[in-house]
Amino acid sequence: MSALFIAGTDTGIGKTHSACALIHALRATGRSVCGMKPVASGCMETADGLRNEDAIALLEATGSPVPSYETVNPLALREPLSPHLAAAHEGVTITLPRLRAAFDVLRARYDTVVVEGVGGWRVPLAPSLFASDIAKSWHLPVVLVVGLRLGCLSHALLTAEAVVADGCKLIGWIGNRIDPQMAAVEENIQTLRTLLPAPCLGILPHDVAPESAAGLIDIAAMAF
Repeated sequence: MSALFIAGTDTGIGKTHSACALIHALRATGRSVCGMKPVASGCMETADGLRNEDAIALLEATGSPVPSYETVNPLALREPLSPHLAAAHEGVTITLPRLRAAFDVLRARYDTVVVEGVGGWRVPLAPSLFASDIAKSWHLPVVLVVGLRLGCLSHALLTAEAVVADGCKLIGWIGNRIDPQMAAVEENIQTLRTLLPAPCLGILPHDVAPESAAGLIDIAAMAF
């Protein structure tokens, strides 16, 4: 398991929270693990350049050796927009070779690289490039993060169908409790367990630190 891809049912559903928990869970098995956010929009201006809070969280979850920010997040964009729009506004064209160069650096240094996507599975990065193309082109197995809220069943099932239709292997899914008031949450979780074509790796509270949430992830359940 040299690398895997974290996909989400939508934006704002806890991909980073789940990715960080997964990094800690993998590190607990003795692996050296690094997080990666190839493309990030909505970055902050800092004295060190553009920085993204999701990429920073992945960097903080990463063990030794500590990578540079630029390898974890090789393409940082200012505006909190779909990446293809944020890039166009900055006169930047997103291409896979630029992202792959950073990925190869990390893969050579760590046992496992956890690559977090941006937005949902089919978010456009460029006119003919999508977030899903990262997982497809790099042949990465996929872990799907499901934001547990009203509407998540359709979003999860459609995303899983798209992952499989694109020729990627869905090795598991993580449920993230983003709506603590969600009605019939256990019944919804059971529906996902029944209908998704991959095992549930864990159900995470959204307000628990990734280090603690890591204990709720079943690494051994991944369907490789």
